[in-house]
Amino acid sequence: MATSLVRSGFLRTALRGGARGSQVPKRNFSSAGHHDDAYETAKWEKITYLGIVSCTGLAIYNLSKGHPHTEEPPAYPYLHIRNKEFPWGPDGLFETKKHH
Repeated sequence: MATSLVRSGFLRTALRGGARGSQVPKRNFSSAGHHDDAYETAKWEKITYLGIVSCTGLAIYNLSKGHPHTEEPPAYPYLHIRNKEFPWGPDGLFETKKHH
């Protein structure tokens, strides 16, 4: 069985054109090799600056608009607002204020 595995390995090597140890294989990446790196860097730098300017403009526009103010907040039943005084007086539990 071992000899058949060795033979099939030799056969595959022979069918592929023999052992090419002296030739270095070329690595093909997904990015095209004909693009210049300086061009890509300049492109993304311009995109970044455009994004910064547009986000800053949008933030200024959104923050310059006012929002409506209401006199009284709506009375939601789940807030459980308690209007009676605390048992220890009008101040907070750990506060001491001088009342005149």
